[in-house]
Amino acid sequence: MPAGYTAAHSNDMNAAASMQTIQTLIDNVEQVIIGKRPVIELAVVALLCRGHLLLEDVPGTGKTMLARALAKSVALDCKRLQCTPDLLPSDVTGVPVFNQKTTEFEFRPGPVFTNILLADEINRATPRAQSALLECMEEFHVSVDGHTYPLPPVFMVLATQNPIEMAGTYVLPEAQLDRFFMRLSTGYPSAAEEARILRAQAHGHPIERLQAVLGEAELLVARQAVSEVHVEDSLADYVARLVAATRVHPDLRLGASPRGTLALCRAAQGLALLQGRDYVSPELVKTVAQPVLAHRLILRPQAAAQGRHAEAVLADILNQVPAPV
Repeated sequence: MPAGYTAAHSNDMNAAASMQTIQTLIDNVEQVIIGKRPVIELAVVALLCRGHLLLEDVPGTGKTMLARALAKSVALDCKRLQCTPDLLPSDVTGVPVFNQKTTEFEFRPGPVFTNILLADEINRATPRAQSALLECMEEFHVSVDGHTYPLPPVFMVLATQNPIEMAGTYVLPEAQLDRFFMRLSTGYPSAAEEARILRAQAHGHPIERLQAVLGEAELLVARQAVSEVHVEDSLADYVARLVAATRVHPDLRLGASPRGTLALCRAAQGLALLQGRDYVSPELVKTVAQPVLAHRLILRPQAAAQGRHAEAVLADILNQVPAPV
């Protein structure tokens, strides 16, 4: 070992290698999702922070394609679950099947036993089917017929939903929304970006040519690097005060949970690593606050009747709560 070599040097080298790997992953996904790099970066942050991701937007804006591109860019097992009103919980988790040869019941795993589960149009599944994901997303295991089956060490739910089409859809319950690390929206592309999309798909879709650039080993190293990003005590106090302010705001019936506090801090650490920093700043916290917290807030009926939105309330809180210098 060279003289002067310390564990801190090793951590710095791991962080630098992880940052380069992350940038390669983002560049790879951007071959498919053109002009939405900030959204891609936040989606990658969710992956690095062991979080689940909810993509919510109008039809045709690339929600499913973003989920597919992210899953395909990582050399992990990926399964797709098309959510429909007739979906049963056993269709998600699996079901015991009787084996006539052994005269015993054997568990047949469902699509949830994978690394990345793409739950397309999740709000089309009934609340009963949606509830099958609650234990998976929080406990990372499945309980069926009195037995508990662990999920893989790397497990992520990538869900999409359409917020404007009400026919045949079911509102996600608050308990399930709280289990999503982030909620992102891709939005419409600009005219110039849409022209680039047309040119990129002139001879086939880029998703068909996309190759994996990140393996499980590299992902685990990057996740460890995220946990080593420093969070000052004053910054941790700032995060706690932001979340506490959502619980007493007059326009909110329900504020963010402690799970939201932890997610906000982890997301800021992930974004710091992505930007090559070894510490979290208040600006990073503010950047990730909307995608991490907004979907966890429930407006009072009076505020909703006045046209208020959770995003606007959260923006007010970010302006009112003083950040550490």
